[in-house]
Amino acid sequence: QVQLVESGGGLVQPGGSLRLSCAASGSIFTISTLGWYRQAPGKQREWVADITPGGTSNYIDSVKGRFTISRDNANNTVYLQMNSLKPEDTALYYCRAHVIRRDGSNDVYWGQGTQVTVSS
Repeated sequence: QVQLVESGGGLVQPGGSLRLSCAASGSIFTISTLGWYRQAPGKQREWVADITPGGTSNYIDSVKGRFTISRDNANNTVYLQMNSLKPEDTALYYCRAHVIRRDGSNDVYWGQGTQVTVSS
């Protein structure tokens, strides 16, 4: 089994910054794409950013230039640095990991979510 544990959420004023972390543990051989998603109240979950093992990253247009995704492959951890936060960034943020096991099987796992609230 694989567990993803997120941390770093909280309450921040508009224009502020937060750094989210997500650590994966368990039966892992390697992790392919790591990503962050978010879900605001009354809305569907949306993709925010992802990063390949080689470090290629992609972002939803609304966060480009403000958010930076990074990963530590040795520690199976992904980060999301969020700057210039806006009230519309308020959501429950989830990390997602595509895990490959030693036997070659693979699955997608989700964290439990960490709340980000941007408000004055």
